[in-house]
Amino acid sequence: GGTACVVTGQPFDTAKVKMQTFPNMYKGLVDCFIKTYKQVGFRGFYKGTTPALVANIAENSVLFMCYGFCQQIVRRIVGVDRKTKLSDLQNAAAGSFASAFATLVLCPTELVKCRLQAMHEMQLSGKIVQGHNTVWSVVKGVIQKDGPLGFYRGLSSTLLREVPGYFLFFGGYELSRTFFASGRSKDELGPIPLLLSGGFGGSCLWLAVYPVDCVKSRIQVLSMAGKQAGFMGTFVTVVRTEGVLALYSGLTPTMIRAFVANGALFLAYEYSRKLMMKQINSY
Repeated sequence: GGTACVVTGQPFDTAKVKMQTFPNMYKGLVDCFIKTYKQVGFRGFYKGTTPALVANIAENSVLFMCYGFCQQIVRRIVGVDRKTKLSDLQNAAAGSFASAFATLVLCPTELVKCRLQAMHEMQLSGKIVQGHNTVWSVVKGVIQKDGPLGFYRGLSSTLLREVPGYFLFFGGYELSRTFFASGRSKDELGPIPLLLSGGFGGSCLWLAVYPVDCVKSRIQVLSMAGKQAGFMGTFVTVVRTEGVLALYSGLTPTMIRAFVANGALFLAYEYSRKLMMKQINSY
């Protein structure tokens, strides 16, 4: 699921990070795509793909594993049997709990990904003299400068994004599946309803938490140039100096990516889960 998400959404994610961190450099999505292609070629859209793959595979592995555990916790809290189907709202709460655990593996890999994606702009703006162009060089730079805890820059803003965001993510997904099932079992849904349900869940997440993600990206990227303020400090600075709309820079590529990538994520997740369950039941 994580792999499908990255393969389909990485170019839009790269544009998102560039536009969030350096909103004055680009007039819009098309301008960002054209300039990136002219400056660094097609491979520029896939900068940070390795850490993005690691981030998404690690995050979604932990997220969906913990989602199952958290569903059992929710069943205990509401006092129902282990096999009882949860409501869409209860599934949303379980997803929100699970996201807190996923954040711990996501934050370090996303920091490396964001820095690789915006390295060219950091050099152009004069904030750094020489950039690191490989995953290992970025990792080494973080360890040398800030130690292992440096990988958790932006952790509070990542948590602020994930916990409420995944409530809407799983809630939107389950609500949409309920709509398409219309009385049937959700497990009987075909690929198109699953794609649309995943896309709807992803859109709900990103519309709600986008300003928080914008602040997170700035903290993780701009901390390369020196000490960066925390979440509230960065948030206030952006609003004061650039206005509220700066918090929505890069929203267009994010919404395109949210629908396409999360549709692919849930489609791959549901079908791989069914395949694995068949294998397990056959033994």
